[in-house]
Amino acid sequence: MAETQIRFEDGLSYERYMGDWSRRVGTVFIEWLAPLSGLKWIDVGCGNGAFTELIVERCAPNEVRGIDPSEAQLDFARKRSATQLAKFDHGDAMALPFPADTFDVAIMALVIFFVPDPAKGVAEMTRVVRPGGMVAAYAWDVLGGGFPLEPLRIELREMGLKPVDPPSVDASRIEVMRDLWTGAGLEAVETREITVQRTFSNFEEFWQITSLGAPSLRPTLAAMSPTDVELFKTRVRARLRVDAAGHITYGSRANAIKGRVSA
Repeated sequence: MAETQIRFEDGLSYERYMGDWSRRVGTVFIEWLAPLSGLKWIDVGCGNGAFTELIVERCAPNEVRGIDPSEAQLDFARKRSATQLAKFDHGDAMALPFPADTFDVAIMALVIFFVPDPAKGVAEMTRVVRPGGMVAAYAWDVLGGGFPLEPLRIELREMGLKPVDPPSVDASRIEVMRDLWTGAGLEAVETREITVQRTFSNFEEFWQITSLGAPSLRPTLAAMSPTDVELFKTRVRARLRVDAAGHITYGSRANAIKGRVSA
């Protein structure tokens, strides 16, 4: 249905909202993967290149390819100075435009719950990774309350409104991820939770960054009356903890998984 679609078309707004969160989780995720240098990577659903940038900066890759269905996001990714090593292409996670055994590592960063058929997406990552290579992902624990939007989602539910979920939200559950990885024939499968915190200077900064950058929130706000929007803001403000300086700090949680392609 049109009202439940989540579209990523504004790379700059999304960067201010999710890019920061993604890098916080992604940094811990990369440390957990402990990859060797000189590898060939594919970043599936690379979006505006936030995680691709981390690969280039922290993993000393030999090659990085980013695939995403949004040309607007790809355009933003191509303009990142730190991603000059990477090449970005329009593509579908369920039909990757590469032959088998092309890469050493395939990654989905905050993407698997947007793939219409997650099993097919994992199978495609497995196909394009060489024997012994790694297939890994992390996703917000949406159903477990780990999504950065959770304070707002709670208040929407309290107001009788249904938050917009990613189309394959069940794939964010760690047990579902494990089933997807083992179902694709991957070996040495491991999972973990990653919890991070972020601080905003005040509520208005939080609200502006979140309301402008979160594509799952914009349709809901657009359908609300101005009075209800103000009521919603007031309720969210009351829910968030504010320190003596007016700063807002709260945490979010992602589920992560990695496995090896059978040698």
